Formats: sequence, C-alpha cells, structure tokens
Amino acid sequence: MTTVSGEILDPLMASDPAGPRITYYDDATGERIELSTATLANWAAKTANLLRDELGAGPSSRIAVLLPAHWQSAAVFFGIWWIGAEVVLGDASVDSADVALCTADRLAEADGAVGMDSGTGEVAVLSLDPFGKPAADLPVGVTDYATAVRVHGDQISPERTPGPALNGRGVDEVLAAARQSAATQGFTASDRVLSSAGWDTADELVDHMLAVFAVGASLVQVANPDSALADRRRATEKVTKG
Repeated sequence: MTTVSGEILDPLMASDPAGPRITYYDDATGERIELSTATLANWAAKTANLLRDELGAGPSSRIAVLLPAHWQSAAVFFGIWWIGAEVVLGDASVDSADVALCTADRLAEADGAVGMDSGTGEVAVLSLDPFGKPAADLPVGVTDYATAVRVHGDQISPERTPGPALNGRGVDEVLAAARQSAATQGFTASDRVLSSAGWDTADELVDHMLAVFAVGASLVQVANPDSALADRRRATEKVTKG
C-alpha cells in the first residue's frame, strides 16, 4: 500500500519539481513565501524524520494538528503521511492523540489532545516564523519544531504499511475524496488556485489543499486576506480558480 504523500508528491516531483506548488501570503504581515514541489517535499521529509526519530511516531500513531492553513502546515501533513501515521483534526483529536503539533496559543488544546496531564504523548510547537525563529518560552518537555526539524534529513523512506490517514479514513478513501473534490471544483493540472479557506476539519483539508495537489494544480494560500489586494494578486499570481 502506498501513502497519501507518495500518491500526491511523487507525481508532482516527476512532472514539475521546480515550479511553484504553494505560495503563501499573510496580508496582516506582508509575508510571502513560495515553495516548489521539491522544497515542500524536503520539508515534509524533514518533518517525517522528526516525527519518527525524535517523537516516536509511526503507522499506529494518531497525530493531532492544531495549525492554521500555512505552508509549514502543508509540510506537517505530508510528513505525517510519509510515516504512515494518522492526521486527526477537530474533535477527533480530543484525548486521543499520541503526538500534537500546534502553535503556542493552542498549547492547552495540544496538552489535552495527548493527555499531557497523565505524562503521555508528545507536543511540538511551530512558531510559523518565516525566518525559522524558535517559539519563545516553551514549557519543559515541549519540542520546538523550528529548532528540532533543522537537524533531520530531507529524504525519507516511506512507510510500507500505513495505518488510517485522516480521522479514521484510509489512504485510498482520502485519495478518492481528494480526486472527487477536484473534479467537482473543476480543478486541472494547469490551474493556479487562490484560497483563504481553513484546513481545520478533514473535509476542509481535502477540499482546500489535497484536491488542488491531487490533480497537479498549484495553490496560492492567503491568511488574513485584504480585499483591496485581491484583484492585483490574481493578476500577479496568474490565478485561474478562486
């Protein structure tokens, strides 16, 4: 059985490793980051190695993701799937995860997801800083993602026998849902999709991220969108959908 990451990223690497795959804007800060497929895949592999080698995650692990729609979050999702682990989103993560990845403002949720009070589970915090700065003032026992991920390799041996992929859904079910969503939304490989939608639930993740990549399209993801910038951005980024 293959992984979600293998089924999505391998064809993208074969067809266009260097072209833009995800372009991230935050209109509140002026941030713009663009990743090629190769760079996204490298970040995903580094994340997978961190999860596997440092946090003890694998195909039986449930990993709560408490992150906004962000380029680093995309790397986290694909990293989880490379090792055959399960992404758990929303209420599915409460008191049932082995590992949680979160922003600092959601540490309490992450602790609840992994049962930190009972001494079980691992938590890693992402600063989401564009320059890779660590998260400040983390409690003892919490991993800083930006610091820890740097030392891990950017190649990965994918899990050969993955478990469930997303809130109990298997790999094939997730991939089929992504491809059906892409067809429903009319996405093709030549599309450049503009979105400010979240990835907080399984359905949102499938519809607003996986569906884009499943057909070879590219994504322009905008946080805190400023409507005054929308028309210019569509022209500058050559947006075809959204």
